[in-house]
Amino acid sequence: MPSQHDVLIIGGGLVGASLAIALERTGVDVGLVEATPGALPAVFDERNLSFADATVNALTALGVLRKLRAPAGEIRRIHVSRAGDFGRVLLDARDYGREMFGRVVVARDFGEALAERLGELSRLTRYRPARFLGCEEAGEVRAVRLADGDGERIVHARLLVAADGTHSAVRGALGIDADVHDYAQTLLVARVRTSRAPDGTAYERFTAHGPTALLPRGDRHYGVVHGVARAEAEIALALDEAGFIDRIQRAFGWRAGRLLAAGTRNAYPAQRVAARRTTSVRAVLVGNAAQTLHPVGAQGFNLGLRDALVLAELIAQRPEDPGTEALLQAYVARRHEDRERTLAFSDGLARITANDAPLLRPLRSLGLLAADRMPSLQSLLAGGAMGYRGDVPALCRNARA
Repeated sequence: MPSQHDVLIIGGGLVGASLAIALERTGVDVGLVEATPGALPAVFDERNLSFADATVNALTALGVLRKLRAPAGEIRRIHVSRAGDFGRVLLDARDYGREMFGRVVVARDFGEALAERLGELSRLTRYRPARFLGCEEAGEVRAVRLADGDGERIVHARLLVAADGTHSAVRGALGIDADVHDYAQTLLVARVRTSRAPDGTAYERFTAHGPTALLPRGDRHYGVVHGVARAEAEIALALDEAGFIDRIQRAFGWRAGRLLAAGTRNAYPAQRVAARRTTSVRAVLVGNAAQTLHPVGAQGFNLGLRDALVLAELIAQRPEDPGTEALLQAYVARRHEDRERTLAFSDGLARITANDAPLLRPLRSLGLLAADRMPSLQSLLAGGAMGYRGDVPALCRNARA
């Protein structure tokens, strides 16, 4: 007989693992399909994750952050500027009665914390290594085909959750189309050391070729994300350490001091992928399977985690059958504002800051000046940076929820 779960999650990355942890308190039976047997998935690499305040609250309540072995960096200020434009935006958490806007965590360290927390769950069945092959409706369940070391198997689920990333196989099997925009940028990610230790300021510097962000880590280094035109990516990757440091210094300037050293570089394409719908019969998309954002503004994982937390809240209210159409409609309604506003913010910021048309320069400069001097606009930006947009999940509002 096929195994059966209340919820079957495809994908053990950042959002999939977080959802499995959030569902533990609901009492439902959960299965998690992971592609790797024991090692961390490739997504848990040297990338620097910027956790909004709302995300910090939720991951604290879920018992994940206390598992971190490496110190997290604190984001107390946010500095935004663009090369060639006058004006800048400076947000300070103290102006909003907060100690910080969020924290910076290395993806590898976060993956290890998630793995340790997953190992403590009593109601979780882990299929690993296993691969999703397909699914079909089967009455009150989804019949899901998996491939593992023993061959193929069928697993039944009242609710199938796609958390399998940007190129989601589940999304394809469900026949859900996605709108794709390629920004023609490659993002280079590394750790850098500067002449001045991080002071809690996160920097975002825009150029015509893409953003350069410096995020304060907890190890007295910065995490750098450097956007380059796709045609220049191989050249930038081939630079020696001195050449790469010089490139970053020229793009970013001297706000954080002189760049002294850089670690290993990784490269990722910048794309926007937005599913045209996020649910199907007894199935739902979360995280990058639902929407992949340009990393400008560091919204991606924070948005995906809120997907997972809202879904877990709704399942907690109706644990007897988490795959009903009513529950899925409620999910779509609750996620609509946050999803649409965050997609629009990220995409709009990426496009307008990379457009070097002369007529846009004075408009951007006026926008930077207005954002820096208008309290109402600053509050809107700060609220979004902290993850408080739309219908906020309870765990995001209070770490003790």
